[in-house]
Amino acid sequence: MTRIKTDLCIIGAGSGGLSIAAGAVQMGADVVLLEGHKMGGDCLNYGCVPSKALLSEGKRAKAGQDVGFDAAKDHVADVIATIEPHDSVERFAGLGVKVIQEYGRFLSPTEVQAGDMVIEARRFVIATGSGPLVPPIDGIEDVTVHTNETIFELRDRPDHLLVIGGGPIGMEMAQAHRRLGCRVTVIEGAKALGKDDPDLAAIVLEKLRAEEIEIVEGAQAKRITQDGDQITVHTEQGVFTGSHLLMAVGRKVNVEGLDLEKAGVDWDKGGVKVDDRLRSISNRRVYAVGDVAGGLQFTHVAGYHAGVVIRSALLGLPAKQKTDHIPWTTYTDPELAQVGLTEAQAREVHGDKLEMAEAEFAGNDRAVAEGRTTGKIKVMVVKGRPVGASIAGPMAGEMIAMWAMAIANNLKMSAISNTVLPYPTFSEINKRAAGAYFGPRLFENRMVKRVVRLVQRWLP
Repeated sequence: MTRIKTDLCIIGAGSGGLSIAAGAVQMGADVVLLEGHKMGGDCLNYGCVPSKALLSEGKRAKAGQDVGFDAAKDHVADVIATIEPHDSVERFAGLGVKVIQEYGRFLSPTEVQAGDMVIEARRFVIATGSGPLVPPIDGIEDVTVHTNETIFELRDRPDHLLVIGGGPIGMEMAQAHRRLGCRVTVIEGAKALGKDDPDLAAIVLEKLRAEEIEIVEGAQAKRITQDGDQITVHTEQGVFTGSHLLMAVGRKVNVEGLDLEKAGVDWDKGGVKVDDRLRSISNRRVYAVGDVAGGLQFTHVAGYHAGVVIRSALLGLPAKQKTDHIPWTTYTDPELAQVGLTEAQAREVHGDKLEMAEAEFAGNDRAVAEGRTTGKIKVMVVKGRPVGASIAGPMAGEMIAMWAMAIANNLKMSAISNTVLPYPTFSEINKRAAGAYFGPRLFENRMVKRVVRLVQRWLP
């Protein structure tokens, strides 16, 4: 058994682990990185990258281009292959990281074993991410079930895809497959896109239904059966039969096999229990980032966590995580984006102090020019500062960036209204929302009108 001593041992080479490894080694730390599966983690191989690549092929098909299902999957594979070198063993070894392609498990609070090596480190980072949750529905063990880890490898086009789960993954895959020629039924136990603003989610769902995607809400899957090539999902709302089944009901954190109890690290089904510095509450040598740290499960959150850990573990700075400035986007067409509080959350937290500013895409000249006028923005404002923004419409994921910056930096609404934007762009909808906030203060204020009349009387 070979022993290695290092400053930092990172378990998992997904977004968070790779970001910490690259930053730490370039800042002078001795770094060991463990990965027993694929470099790049879920995002590169099974999540963000392949899903957006498949959605792009669906958009091409929707625009009238001839896109075969097999060719669409070739595009997915090509995109992954293009990005892979950036996350590769070779690149990180070139940076000076010692990469060990083995799974890691704790032997003690200060030691991890990976293959025939034992790594003793000053600090550990658990960055093992999450995997698809397959719930114990009656009969599921006898049925062919796809998840995001297998659906992108499917080469034969499904005749009728059943999707259990109406969250972002389920809806994105439903639209991509529908546009590539599949019939699609989404079966959701509660509300589709239920974590977003219901008014804006309704805009997206209406568009998806217009594309002949069947969306059934309030339909909890009770039993699943398979007869030959046909799969049937039994719910209290009815029975739904298709040729293929995609399970998209959520994620489970990857902590099995880490032997966390030997490290004295407390955890539950939500992940490692950490403080606001992302340190284990029971072993201060151990940090956790990304999905396995609990909370929001997004690639960009793992990247954000990496910065917090680098400042805390390497520089000893009092860096702490927060979540009120974290945006997310569902990449359907139209897109659905959110940062900060939704309207319902803001009303619960701020009550009568909350003011709303809204704007429709139909009032934007670029949207009119492109015939893409379906959409809306809501901005939640308290004491002149945005505390949340919700957008449904084309480019919503790009447009939310302005509000994410404003909330992260505690900017006022005037920072948005004072910004000069190129015409015509979708981003002007953000400024129109800011104008909707200031409009009543300027145009419906009697004192302002009196001042203007007085000034006009005395100006030469």
